Amino acid sequence: MHDYVHLHVHTQYSILDGQASVAKLVDKAIADGMRGLAITDHGNMMAIKEFFDYSSKVISKGKKALKTAQEKLAELQQTGATAEEIAEVEREIEQQSRIANFKPIFGCEMYVARRGMLTKEERTDQSGWHLVVLAKNKKGYHNLIKLVSNAWIDGFYMRPRTDHSQLEKYKEGLIISTACIAGEVPNKVIKGDREGAEESALWFKNTFGDDFYLELQRHRIPRAGMRANYEAYELQKQANTALIEIGQKLNIPIICTNDVHFVNEEDGEAHDRLICLSTGKELDDPKRMLYSKQEWFKTRAEMNEVFGDLPEAMENTCAIADKVEVYSINHAPIMPNFEIPTDFGTEEGYRQKFTEKELFDEFTQDENGNVVMSEEDGWKKINLIGGMDKLYRLKLEADYLGKLSYEGAERRYGTPLTEEVKELVKFELHIMKTMGFPGYFLIVQDYIRAAREILDVSVGP
Repeated sequence: MHDYVHLHVHTQYSILDGQASVAKLVDKAIADGMRGLAITDHGNMMAIKEFFDYSSKVISKGKKALKTAQEKLAELQQTGATAEEIAEVEREIEQQSRIANFKPIFGCEMYVARRGMLTKEERTDQSGWHLVVLAKNKKGYHNLIKLVSNAWIDGFYMRPRTDHSQLEKYKEGLIISTACIAGEVPNKVIKGDREGAEESALWFKNTFGDDFYLELQRHRIPRAGMRANYEAYELQKQANTALIEIGQKLNIPIICTNDVHFVNEEDGEAHDRLICLSTGKELDDPKRMLYSKQEWFKTRAEMNEVFGDLPEAMENTCAIADKVEVYSINHAPIMPNFEIPTDFGTEEGYRQKFTEKELFDEFTQDENGNVVMSEEDGWKKINLIGGMDKLYRLKLEADYLGKLSYEGAERRYGTPLTEEVKELVKFELHIMKTMGFPGYFLIVQDYIRAAREILDVSVGP
């Protein structure tokens, strides 16, 4: 049996089109022994963070279980265990190793505008050719984010659309495949424009080099009488024949995919009803949209049944997975700096005014200057909010926030402030400062102030 990795998968974040939950997709891929999985929702990357987080949790458990199994094997080998006992642990090691090395692949099935993403005039501009775009590394991930963001901001016209110029601009670190029969290359084949299909394939090859693939799909319905789309398979066969020939002629590798929209075969009927909701049609409408009901997350064995005659297309999915680098998409919150009046103070001035010891004490003691944690715990806290170098900025922001807060308190409670009010303000300001949030509260108070004083917008209950 040939190994296989799914590279064309839609989740529930392909709104009213995909039905599969991220967790169930990952669980099924891992249970089937797959080495990875790509998520490629229509026009968006909304599933990616959940996909990364859930995969990371599963991978972490796999690494712990792998370590435990490896330690057990070493112990068994020393104590003279039976061959059967050792073989059982070795199987466990193999299984947990696959989980520990499972690779989440971040992607998107994008819409490529036929006449440029800024052209928004005719019906033909309202959608676009489909294109599967995968991030090969962190640079590619960032480029994919730019492509998708620009598609929504500048290219949106019924759909978020990109175009060839954008793909060329942000090509670094990306892997491309021609998608389903709605893709540019297969669609031109189906419409009888073989020359145009080859020109398009050549453009992608020249732009993306060895990271461009021709994608084959076979949604053959195994039995007659089902309420399903039988035409798609005939069009896929027509496209596949040409794509294989184009691949051989232009030296472009092929891959095979299943256009996944739900997890298990039995989910096809529920997905059919989802499409009725999406298109606003009755279930018994003879003219409504139908899928082939073959769009479930097929196992490696099932994909071998469909594409076993094209081992190259199967193996290339794994080659793509092997190309993809492992990286984290997590990032500390990025906050803009609130512009503090220079006559109040500057970060450079604070660096000259306060020592690191003074800042360490201020951020690790309570609001009254009492020591409440060990030096080790203190450094853990300092590092958690950005390190010693960031404390100067936080101190400046906290002091300016304190100035505004006490001025506001005097307007509300009068002068002089009571000891009770002063203690409450002091405590709240200390919490905001030592959690690293004074800049956030400066920004919040600024737009609330603007709403009340400039824009005459109601704020609060």
